Formats: sequence, C-alpha cells, structure tokens
Amino acid sequence: MVKLKPIESQERMYVRVARRISELVRSGEVKPGDRLPSERDLAEMLKVSRPSVREAMIALEVSGVLEVRTGAGIYVSENVSPSGSDIADEGIGPFEILEMRLLLEPEACALAAERISKEQLAQLRHLYHELERTNGTPEMEAYDEQFHNLISEASQNTAISKSIAWLWRLRGQSELSRGYHRLIVGEGVYPVLDEHAAILSALESRDSKTAREAMRAHLEAATQSAAAHFAEGD
Repeated sequence: MVKLKPIESQERMYVRVARRISELVRSGEVKPGDRLPSERDLAEMLKVSRPSVREAMIALEVSGVLEVRTGAGIYVSENVSPSGSDIADEGIGPFEILEMRLLLEPEACALAAERISKEQLAQLRHLYHELERTNGTPEMEAYDEQFHNLISEASQNTAISKSIAWLWRLRGQSELSRGYHRLIVGEGVYPVLDEHAAILSALESRDSKTAREAMRAHLEAATQSAAAHFAEGD
C-alpha cells in the first residue's frame, strides 16, 4: 500500500494534498491504473480533514490525473502523463463552503422563524412551488439559491445574510467548486424537495428549534450526497 507522510506547508490545504499525490505519479511510485487508498485512509495518512482530501480529489480529477469510480474507488487515470499535471489553486472548494454554510444557516433559519414577515413567507412559498415545478432540472438551482438567501434575509441580521449570500456567490465563482458542481449535477444530484418542505413548514409554524434542526439536517444530507461521488462499495 502507498505510504504518505503528513503535509507541512503554508499553501492552501487541498492544493498541498493534490500536489503530494501528483508527485507520486511523477515519481512513478503510483502508476496509471493504480488504486489509491480510500478517502478516509488518505486523510489519516496525511493528517488532514476529509473535506481537504475530497477537494484534492476534485482538483486531480478535473485535471485528468485521477479517475473517481463511484462505488469502486479512486484510481490513477490510464491516460495520465508520466510528468503528472500542475495543480493550480482554483479557489475555495465545495466542502469548505458546505461546512461554513452548516455553521451559519441553521442559526439564521432559527432567527428567521422568529422574525420572518408574512410577505417573506409568501415569497418563500412561491419559491418552494418553483422548486417543485423545476424538480430534477438544472433550472432548480437558481430557485434553491433564492430560497436560502430569502431565509437569511428574514433573520434580520445583515452580517449573517451578507455572509450567506457571499457563500452562494463563491460557489459559482470558485473554479474548483463550479467544476465539482458540474460533476455531481451530471450524476443527478439536485436539491431535495422534502428537506425544503420541512424547512418551510417550520418557518410557517414559527418554530425556531425545528427550523434550526430542519436546516441542519438538509445541509448535512447535502454534504453526504455530494460526498457520495467518492464513496466506495462494500
């Protein structure tokens, strides 16, 4: 099995991880067609978080160094150049963005349950109906963003709402996040209606505790769904 040492550098973490793995390809220590250790094992070997490993895998997959075979593992591409590929910093990754949203959005949703206006609730219901209408299509993504940003605005905390809006913009601006989003949409990963319905119901009931839990459950499920791209079969 491939042996890796912990990462030591000031460079962005996922770039460090990606470059370390790319170096193994250049050196010939791992060859085209070789299977890499699992995401969990790579994180333990390198002493980094699993989100950092996932984002390194995204960068390497997009650059053509690795091939992620969902349910089977992570492999060095059969067509990879012997010299490997230069790994550039392509911005903040999708799992870091999701992790930050998980810190902010449940609390914003709890505040919104106490402060949301009747007009905002009406707008939110409309957005939910648009999610229903566009379910399972790329068009759904725009309504999903509006749904979440409206909830953050209803928190009546400008610092929170601007931070959440920035995270959504970042998802589209970061090359790494945008590239991965294209991958999972191609696999049929879209926002889940039932989870949005639970959030809307809690806000309509003005139940802050349930609203917090519904938003947290939604974002945790979204993270798991996105991470399923890297999942290996039993």
